[in-house]
Amino acid sequence: MSQKSKIEWTQNTWNPTTGCTKISSGCKHCYAETMAKRLQAMGVRGYENGFNLTLLPERLVQPLKRKKPTIYFVNSMSDLFHEDIPDSFIQQVFEVIRQATQHQFQILTKRAKRMENFFQTRQVPKNTWLGVTVEDKKYGLPRIEHLSRIDVNIRFLSIEPLLEDLGKINLTGIHWVIVGGESGAKARPMKPKWALNIQQQCQQSGVQFFFKQWGGWGADGKKRPKKQNGRQLNGKLFDEMPYQMPIYG
Repeated sequence: MSQKSKIEWTQNTWNPTTGCTKISSGCKHCYAETMAKRLQAMGVRGYENGFNLTLLPERLVQPLKRKKPTIYFVNSMSDLFHEDIPDSFIQQVFEVIRQATQHQFQILTKRAKRMENFFQTRQVPKNTWLGVTVEDKKYGLPRIEHLSRIDVNIRFLSIEPLLEDLGKINLTGIHWVIVGGESGAKARPMKPKWALNIQQQCQQSGVQFFFKQWGGWGADGKKRPKKQNGRQLNGKLFDEMPYQMPIYG
């Protein structure tokens, strides 16, 4: 079944594929890779191959079985636009999304060019949010241009882990921005001024802003468990969303 999520900006996760490969600096300390290996060791179904890319067609129907309106993060343990996932399988995922009109589906990718190419000849279902990861200037910022050319109701940026000052960001056509620092034993620090720069640009552009976490380094530049660092940025909690989350038990 799909899983209730601990990710602050979603409700459930749905993983019709698992596993991935690293393509940019944001992938260096991938949380999903660590988790997949742990789940493999535990004998959890779907992770027999560890973090090797695996298609799981039996999971396609999961959202259709849930009647309560839910926000799903699609492929929290993979990347739907990975080069080894056939277009035909991606199409099946979107056919399920199109049928499950009671839900909203968040899709995040680092493979923005393929996502743009995929939708050049296809329409995005109305209950879909499309996003790209923006961890730095070299790999992350160019993804925004691919996203901006796709006709979709909600476009979002996941700026996590934020690895450097991004400078000026083109937020034209962007509805929502998530920012967070890296977590884990080898986490790279995020400086407060980097995050504040993004928050201020969002405020000026009328873009919803969500500060997810400091990660393994606090605002004071000290390393500690991420829970101890809290979620406040400049003394404020930013939980803005582009859509009112349905509430359920």
